[in-house]
Amino acid sequence: MTSEGNTTTRKQVRVWCDGCYDMVHFGHANSLRQAKAMGDYLIVGVHTDEEITKHKGPPVFTQQERYKMVRAIKWVDEVIEGAPYVTTLETLDKYDCDFCVHGDDITMTADGVDTYHIVKAAKRYKECRRTEGVSTTDLVGRMLLMTRQHQQVGEAEYLVERGHSDSLGTDASARSPWTGVTQFLPTTQKIIQFSSGLTPKSGDRIVYVAGAFDLFHVGHLDFLEKARQQGDFLVVGLHTDPVVNQYKGANYPIMNLHERVLSVLACKYVSEVVIGAPYSVTSDLMDQLKVDLVCHGMTEIMPDRDETDPYTEPKSRGKFLQLDSGNDMTTQRIVERIIEHRLDYEVRNKKKEKKEKAAYEAFLVAKAKGTTETEAVMVE
Repeated sequence: MTSEGNTTTRKQVRVWCDGCYDMVHFGHANSLRQAKAMGDYLIVGVHTDEEITKHKGPPVFTQQERYKMVRAIKWVDEVIEGAPYVTTLETLDKYDCDFCVHGDDITMTADGVDTYHIVKAAKRYKECRRTEGVSTTDLVGRMLLMTRQHQQVGEAEYLVERGHSDSLGTDASARSPWTGVTQFLPTTQKIIQFSSGLTPKSGDRIVYVAGAFDLFHVGHLDFLEKARQQGDFLVVGLHTDPVVNQYKGANYPIMNLHERVLSVLACKYVSEVVIGAPYSVTSDLMDQLKVDLVCHGMTEIMPDRDETDPYTEPKSRGKFLQLDSGNDMTTQRIVERIIEHRLDYEVRNKKKEKKEKAAYEAFLVAKAKGTTETEAVMVE
């Protein structure tokens, strides 16, 4: 802040977060959004594959994939690769961070030690609210169990506010009853928090893409980056759960419509989202959004129910482009990774639950004695 004859400069508040960020989802993004709100500059440390395997079990995504995904979250200013699993004061000081932020769940090492005990003791730790109803463990459980209860169908197909779902994890191996919360309430408020609130400026070139964007991954990310390079304002149309199931089959989508909306909105390349976009790109949609270009990736274009090409309209206007992102990752390939290593992930989930139970019981004892060192800062 500067004024005549008086110059004062407020110190930039630098915030540190760290984690595995495996299968990056809107829960990760929401914790980072809250952490960024506590300061000015957000630095995120991401653990290596080796460290995660040692303390939790094998990650679904490689460290390079996880680094890239975290860099694309719009609240992240900087990513530190290979961050230590236990957060130390040396780490905070090295990157000139004032404090560390983590969700109000429990993270333990392989030896059952709280990974944040050092920064908690030094009073350089703050908590944000954990996003209820989503975790990598929950998502892995959906894939292993091939459940469909999480999908929004019938009257709930397009709803923004709806009753809670208790089907993100359906047994003890899919979620932890101690720290895993299985309720997700997608509301207009949550969408507003994730939205950029931007509108196209005069002369902006508007690009439109559409799809499921299920289990938002690096393939989606690279495609959206390429699509954004085609213009100034990128709109993503998201199909409803029944529409996705129609062309994907099985128990797809793994994430329901509003979970997918938040995952896509957290991406820094995305300007706006159309919730429940029509499968076929219509003239009304193109005219209303003033679309200059419609893009599709290299995946097969499935015909609409009447067997027509869903991109007939933009093609007829000369406004269609097929983009090669250079990344062949698909949601199907992620599911195949999970299935291939099913036993490993089931063992990982059981170990995680056992550690969390012990940690939660210890936390309750400490809380009763008034010896907890956590500073809880709930940022909505």
